[in-house]
Amino acid sequence: MSDSGQLSIQHLRSSLKPFAKPASGRAAWQVADTFLPYLGVWALLIHLFRTGASVFLILPLLLLGALLLVRIFIIFHDCAHGSFFASHRANVILGYVAGILTFTPYTYWKRNHLIHHASYANLDRRGVGDLWTLTVDEYRALSPLKRLAYRLYRHPLVFLGIGPGYSFLITQRFLYDWQGKDERFSATVTNVALLATLVAAGLTIGFKTYVLIQLPIVLVGGAVGVWLFYVQHQFKGVYWAHQDDWDPVKAAMEGSSHYKLPKVLQWFTGSIGLHHVHHVLPRIPNYRLQECYDAVPEMRTVPQLTLFKSLGSLRLNLWDEGRRELISFKSLAA
Repeated sequence: MSDSGQLSIQHLRSSLKPFAKPASGRAAWQVADTFLPYLGVWALLIHLFRTGASVFLILPLLLLGALLLVRIFIIFHDCAHGSFFASHRANVILGYVAGILTFTPYTYWKRNHLIHHASYANLDRRGVGDLWTLTVDEYRALSPLKRLAYRLYRHPLVFLGIGPGYSFLITQRFLYDWQGKDERFSATVTNVALLATLVAAGLTIGFKTYVLIQLPIVLVGGAVGVWLFYVQHQFKGVYWAHQDDWDPVKAAMEGSSHYKLPKVLQWFTGSIGLHHVHHVLPRIPNYRLQECYDAVPEMRTVPQLTLFKSLGSLRLNLWDEGRRELISFKSLAA
């Protein structure tokens, strides 16, 4: 990291710093307008399943529940950064609650995510809190079987279809020896709470009803979350560099997208599409990201990635170090 890079990132952060102050009233309102509708959707879905309602009534509510779960995860994400509430304890408590609802251990995920913030756009520090991405040379050095595994991993049906269920329902249930006691504690608390929820559901609404509601909500919400995380750092024109050349300003402003979503989707995703703003200063709560973007001219210099244009990111699979850009498997073959 160069000295000029440090000065530049400090300048950007100083201009954003006034927005890195949690607002208790806005945070409380966001909890109310997110968690209460989510619980309401659950109550309505339980009623519809019990009364044998039409699938055409049930499916839109399942989708709404999934989108509200994405918004809950954004609140969970802010708690992990200590930005949602001014109180550390309040962030931790809400983080654990939101983590149980999203099937994600709070401290376990927080650790990996903070590593992501320290290593994103850095080719020498890949592997934690990101999607598996290889350079062209690394891919060419693989055996045919490992190339196939990588191609399958990068296929949308896998990382958006199988991936969310595998991650949220399976891998995050396990404890790992390399993690500290805080991470293991959060995983244990989350797993015990989920097991208790499953038992309580079986004794009340019925195991089948619980699964028919919870599974699609988690899988669809998880797929939306994975897509957001993917497109925030993998898009045409993205910046990546090796450690010696890594620049914090370019990493934040060019290595993170401004994902311009329709207003209704921006609401459900907690303005996380303003990802370059978030990476310049992660302590800005989601409910102040748009306000920050509107007030700070430098934040508006980043090109916008529209919903339509973002679909092209699905074809980007490998980092070409010579061209310094993401390319497709097809482009490599050509």
